Amino acid sequence: LDVQLIFEPGRLIAANAGILVTRVIYVKPGTNKDFLVLDAGMNDLIRPAMYGAHHDIKPVLAHTTDDTARYDVVGPVCETGDTFAKDRDLPPAKAGDLMAIMTAGAYGAVMSSAYNARPPAPEVLVKGAQWAVVRPRLSEEALIAQDRVPDWLKV
Repeated sequence: LDVQLIFEPGRLIAANAGILVTRVIYVKPGTNKDFLVLDAGMNDLIRPAMYGAHHDIKPVLAHTTDDTARYDVVGPVCETGDTFAKDRDLPPAKAGDLMAIMTAGAYGAVMSSAYNARPPAPEVLVKGAQWAVVRPRLSEEALIAQDRVPDWLKV
């Protein structure tokens, strides 16, 4: 055919290289489904809120049952957009459980922010059994210290 094919698998490779690990804060009962409230928020992974991106969500510890419950998976930022998934069938969860939001590696960290005074999640690099924090979470003091009041505005 005398054609040249070019492939750019960038997001496929980079997205699958990272996950967002989060803890269940609360399971809020609902009429038709429950709400799984996580400690991660839209500031940590904006893609679902911004353009409806789908991310698989899995418990970190494997479950021994095939039972599922229907959840809206949300963050703690009190906004409609702070939603990771709607009507998602997941293994039953409880406060304290760790959940993994998959394929967060491509744009999760670079699109994260300190929105609503929530410091972005720390980044941890893992290779086999070795791990290291490569970007620590800012403390509240460090987050606030980034703001400066110009001298001419001081009273």
